[in-house]
Amino acid sequence: MEQKITANMGIKQANRTNIYNLLHGEGALSKQAIVGRLHLCLPTVTQNIAQLQEEGLVEEVGFLSNTGGRRAKTFDVVAGARTAIGLDITRNHITAVAVDLRGTITASVRLRCRFERTDAYYRRLGAVVEQIIQEAGLRAEHIQGVGIGLPALIAGDNQSVFYGKILEITGVTGAEFARYIPYPTALFNDANAAGFAELWINRNLSNAFYVMLSNNIGGSVVINNQIYSGEHLHSGEIGHLTIVPDGKPCYCGKKGCVDTYCAATVLSSLTDGDLAAFFALLNRGAPEAGARWDTYLDHLAVTIANLYMLFDCPIILGGYVGAYIGDYLEELKRRIDQYNIFGDRPDYLRVCCYKQEAIAAGAALNFISDFLRTI
Repeated sequence: MEQKITANMGIKQANRTNIYNLLHGEGALSKQAIVGRLHLCLPTVTQNIAQLQEEGLVEEVGFLSNTGGRRAKTFDVVAGARTAIGLDITRNHITAVAVDLRGTITASVRLRCRFERTDAYYRRLGAVVEQIIQEAGLRAEHIQGVGIGLPALIAGDNQSVFYGKILEITGVTGAEFARYIPYPTALFNDANAAGFAELWINRNLSNAFYVMLSNNIGGSVVINNQIYSGEHLHSGEIGHLTIVPDGKPCYCGKKGCVDTYCAATVLSSLTDGDLAAFFALLNRGAPEAGARWDTYLDHLAVTIANLYMLFDCPIILGGYVGAYIGDYLEELKRRIDQYNIFGDRPDYLRVCCYKQEAIAAGAALNFISDFLRTI
């Protein structure tokens, strides 16, 4: 008897989850449409819709077009019923976003704040979270959690850093970052967070490699619609592939790494750290900017050609440089051509959809994804 009760509870939960996720994915459906899509009986759908409405998760949004007779009501999820906060922490900045159940950024803030492992810094981090909550007009009980994106490798439980050379945070725990954050928190590798955001917005993306071209270089491997972290949780670390033997020294201790040739700072160092100013200079035809960009594209072409040879899948360019590179994509493809032994054009190369705040958004979306799986 107990097993039967447990099984029935499981079926009820599965029905609830499937109904909600169908509405989340397609929106504005009638009860009859849900019955047809999920092969459920009308009373089951009606009961679940009523319960979800009572909880403020689903609302009536309109009627189907009139085909004679009584018009059927349509229902959709309430996007703002739950929210997650995402943080992107770098050496000199904090970016915070609020993301609703649709993955829409409803509020964002970016401030210059140098990272330090101090109580004052963590207090500031908590204040930023509260600021974004206030700006978005959120209720504390509707916040699913706070995801924190870091330029570091994160343990499988998302609660500790096992390699954090850039910020010198190896061994730091989630509890330390969450000292003044009164919500569930989780840590995420920055590139994997950005890759997750890209995966969220491209639901049909089965396999891909996301390249994060920011102040440090990272990568995220997508296999069968999921982020593949690797057996030792450091897959996709393309920033430390060697592309120039015995080349420039890298912060990791090696020489000739992709990071030293393709980081956004390679470009922005020409304009006092302002990447937008670099591209403005490039667009004006400044010779020094043109020369630097020419060298940058050569190194990036080698990197991408090697990635494609290994993975044979779409490659998505994101990060700070990814937000600007769309206008130069054909030139980059032309340079990749010389390394392509198969003769086909590199049409696998794409520009990211999330041009801004991808890391913070992706860190937040992990909490939204958990909610959708367990509702």
